[in-house]
Amino acid sequence: MIIKNAKFIISNTDINLCPKDNLPEYAFIGRSNVGKSSLINMLVDKKDLAKTSGKPGKTQLINHFLINDEWYLVDLPGYGYAKASRSNRNQWEKFISEYLTKRETLINIFILIDSRLEPQKIDLEFMTWCAEKQLPFSMVFTKIDKLSSSALQKNLAAYKKEMLKYWEFLPPVFTTSSESQFGREKLLNYIDQINSDLLKSQQ
Repeated sequence: MIIKNAKFIISNTDINLCPKDNLPEYAFIGRSNVGKSSLINMLVDKKDLAKTSGKPGKTQLINHFLINDEWYLVDLPGYGYAKASRSNRNQWEKFISEYLTKRETLINIFILIDSRLEPQKIDLEFMTWCAEKQLPFSMVFTKIDKLSSSALQKNLAAYKKEMLKYWEFLPPVFTTSSESQFGREKLLNYIDQINSDLLKSQQ
């Protein structure tokens, strides 16, 4: 997929205010500071489409970006930001879960995971919640340039072992680096293939 244009459309906390043109949506979510904004900017080849910050918890709204006038990339707040107040966290969790479970045009959730870390309880719990709600998702490991190939394989294997304790098979897995743009083509081609299949099914 070639990204011809990417533009910000709307930010809100109410799914009733989300775009109503029925274009497919792909949501990106992950633990705070996982490198989500950097990954989004890398995917669309723009430095400042999604606001990056050294401070976790920067994204606090549902952000819709229209890509190629064909589909939406949806940037969701990170989960597990400990410094946010409890009321703020509860509010985020409410509108995030409402968006994920009720948004009919949501096609896939890309759950971002820091490849440098061993399996994190909060990531496993969120993926389990998605599975229980029967929400289609993919695992996207970020920052693979920050560790050796052997360390990466060790962490990937640890996730696989942990998840196969409960599930029969793994969701699609991607490895990415915002620095080197590794994984960009695979992710975009994956979205492109799903969009093509959707168009065929509607004909």
